[in-house]
Amino acid sequence: MYLQFYGLREPPFSPTPDPRFLFQSARHREALAQLIYGVCERKGFIVLTGEIGTGKTTLLRTLLERLDLAVHRVAYVHNSALPTDGLLEYILQDWGVKSIATTRAQRLVDLNEFLIEQHRQSLFPVLIIDEAQNLDIETLEAIRLLSNFETTREKLMQIALVGQPELRDKLNAPGLRQLKQRIGLRCHISALSPEESRLYIRHRLGVAGARDLGLFTDAAIQKITEYSQGIPRVINTLCDHCLVSGYAESKRRIDARLVAETIEYFEEGERPRWRRSRERSIAPAGFGLWAARASVGALLAALVAATVFAANSIGLLH
Repeated sequence: MYLQFYGLREPPFSPTPDPRFLFQSARHREALAQLIYGVCERKGFIVLTGEIGTGKTTLLRTLLERLDLAVHRVAYVHNSALPTDGLLEYILQDWGVKSIATTRAQRLVDLNEFLIEQHRQSLFPVLIIDEAQNLDIETLEAIRLLSNFETTREKLMQIALVGQPELRDKLNAPGLRQLKQRIGLRCHISALSPEESRLYIRHRLGVAGARDLGLFTDAAIQKITEYSQGIPRVINTLCDHCLVSGYAESKRRIDARLVAETIEYFEEGERPRWRRSRERSIAPAGFGLWAARASVGALLAALVAATVFAANSIGLLH
């Protein structure tokens, strides 16, 4: 809707984990390097942690793009709520193993045969389990036992556990001492600094084709950073709605006032009274006949719902 008005090829703050939009802060760059190194050098277990919305899924998508998928066959488990047997079944299916097993022992035999055959073909399977902080102790121990599939010289698969910081606490449980000892690499990504937040916004605008990377004023970015606490997902949602509101007001540049009003809308659920009155009496320039009949608040409400729905559909809001 606002793309042409701001000279954009595509939405710059979409909630989808598109690797093209990955902003490599120092922490993201280090974590990506460790992931690639850990997989390619077969370091055993890798643990990646980060707060909600800090870009773990985007980082994983970037990892998959960097790997040679002709060599590294990846099984990506999104649903960490599965029981152990369900998890094994999911892994086999994702690797394309045609198993008719009905017991855990049979599934493990099928998995072992698959891994041995992959090894004979000089292929190396990779297992990624997202939202791993939701796994119970029993399932984590079962995953640890999967690492016992090995030759005398090397592991037959690489396992990456990805989750929120609670995963680190869970791995410190007494019952998981053996798993903790097998972790070859640990990576953690945290929120962006104020300067990184500014560069993050400009980076995404550039990828989306913006000719004016200063579309958000410095004062606007400061307010966005303060409100979001440097969490990329929150930055995306706030910036997207600021662009919608800016388009509705025919503002070529997003200023601090508009950001403050958008934040107020997020917090209170409705526009300030004086703005609602103005929106009823003035149809925003360039917004067309539809805008003359609907308030900006209603439009933003619909977009909030659409954003949440899209994020939930791809498993980002957990």
